Amino acid sequence: MFTKQPKSSMESEIYEQPKILSDLISNIITDNNINIEIPQNIEKIIFVASGSSYHCSRYGADLFGNVANIEARAIYSSEFLMKAAVPHDNNILYIFITQSGETSDTNEALRRAKELGMRTLAITNKIGSTIWNAADYKVDCHAGEEKSIAATKSLTTQMLCVTLIVLKFAAEKGIDISEYITQIKLIPQAAQSALSMHSDARIVAKKLSKYKLIVVTADGISYALAKEISLKIKETSYICTLSAILGEFMHGHVAVLNNKAAQIHVSVENLHEITVRNLNKIQEDYNIPLCYIGDLQEPIKSEFILNVEGNGYITKAFSTVILGQLLSLEIAKALRRNVDKPHGLNKVVK
Repeated sequence: MFTKQPKSSMESEIYEQPKILSDLISNIITDNNINIEIPQNIEKIIFVASGSSYHCSRYGADLFGNVANIEARAIYSSEFLMKAAVPHDNNILYIFITQSGETSDTNEALRRAKELGMRTLAITNKIGSTIWNAADYKVDCHAGEEKSIAATKSLTTQMLCVTLIVLKFAAEKGIDISEYITQIKLIPQAAQSALSMHSDARIVAKKLSKYKLIVVTADGISYALAKEISLKIKETSYICTLSAILGEFMHGHVAVLNNKAAQIHVSVENLHEITVRNLNKIQEDYNIPLCYIGDLQEPIKSEFILNVEGNGYITKAFSTVILGQLLSLEIAKALRRNVDKPHGLNKVVK
């Protein structure tokens, strides 16, 4: 277990997550009932968000399809505002996610949705914020003050809120969610397990910090997590990172590996045989260092493995995100970056 006194707000906030997630679970789940108010007669979900909150939205959109059998998609707030036409049927729920509740483009997107007569739900870390007051339904993610620019505890609490909303909709449709509730209750333990791998993450980070390009790949629901890890590394260390669905990456994009590059592959599910084949082909063709974050059950040529154990992909998703946070923190520290205040970045508010 990493016990050195944290030297940054980002590190402190990463380590707060097991307790914050545990408290949030206790606050929302009572006797396996999810205490979140949702609208009725919803057949489609549209997530709107920016930055890390968008990655949470991508994760949530996949989860809605996988668990609740409800069609869902995620749109960037800025993209939503630029679209000439957006979905506005009566059976749609718009979900807006913003840590501060004051993200300007997300708030403007909510206003546009309400002008179209849409029902709205906001997930935020700030009761009484602009988006909190404007939304029809609202969920407080209870992350507490987040001082670091990089979203860590605000992201994982958003992910937990989204997961619970998905399960609430599934339960309303008569779907048995007991297995998922079991996974939810194991999330704090999974978060603590990820933190216990801090020293392993530091070793991998020192290696990755020597590269000018890092490609973060994934398939399926893990792609949202890959996008988040890519962003975390980019905004804290200033290394150029790319995130890609692995299968699509093989179609031309893989040529960037001719430059000095490293790869991270993320998976919260068992690796498909096509994924194993693609990863091994990359190693054969480009001979780049590969860091695998996941529960490795198939033979791949990986130089570094951060093993993610857990019961089910929902639990593993939280371990994976936290390991990505630790990797980002340690890469930035190896490069002597200010992880709390990256140059030129601010949290976007009105």
